Amino acid sequence: MGLIDSHTHLDSFHRRGELSATLQRVREQDVEALITVGTDTDDWELYRKLAAEHAGVIYHTVGLHPCSVTEDWADRVATIAGFWQATPRPVALGECGLDRFHLPQKDKAAADRLFSLQRAAFARQLELVKALDCPVVVHSRGAFAECVEMIDASGVDWSRVVFHCFAEGPAEMSVLMERGGWGSFTGILTYKNAENVREAAKVQGLERLMVETDAPYLTPVPHRGKPNEPSYVRHTAEFAADMFGVSLDELTEVTTRNARGFYGLVTKT
Repeated sequence: MGLIDSHTHLDSFHRRGELSATLQRVREQDVEALITVGTDTDDWELYRKLAAEHAGVIYHTVGLHPCSVTEDWADRVATIAGFWQATPRPVALGECGLDRFHLPQKDKAAADRLFSLQRAAFARQLELVKALDCPVVVHSRGAFAECVEMIDASGVDWSRVVFHCFAEGPAEMSVLMERGGWGSFTGILTYKNAENVREAAKVQGLERLMVETDAPYLTPVPHRGKPNEPSYVRHTAEFAADMFGVSLDELTEVTTRNARGFYGLVTKT
């Protein structure tokens, strides 16, 4: 059994002509599958094609990232459901959510307007999650409480909600645990100054762990400072195995089972 990178972005590798080499390194590091996560219309169709070309290795999602939300968000979100009529179907809707970090810091009126648009786009995508009966990948940065409030109000099944790149602390993880939601962890887990994130992972526990790269961002130690790639999920997994006091094989078995179960992937035999 190999690892699963449960959240990555393959568009930059594809557009630089580096995808084949990237996938070769994935195989060399015993990573058996990747979930490439949609953020806007410029990657949705690309990811569907990659999932078709690499069936059983690449899976895809479709969603409008909060940092992609502009005045015309509704037109783009209106096309999301159509991807569930195509082959292969997305394994989740997302990433979607709220992001205060990237709002204009010196223009409060503009920031408030953008955040209002983010909320509207997130609410609509949560409605789609219910209608499509699918998992949802949540991006939350500087807006954890608002995301939780909106998911509560939406009636979406919390057991099908994952807060990817979980970077909050144990208190916030407890909020997810109370509701049955999930957090997945990136290379941040390996960073020296991320003790709160490690404590959050321990609160969730090994039995509910999923690992991801969020490549090309958030490169784990020992490659921090360089561009990230899906094969580096192994470094995060090795760190997590040591943190939980288990073998890499055991951690791989648990995290792969969790990712396949959450996203409804066919189990390899």
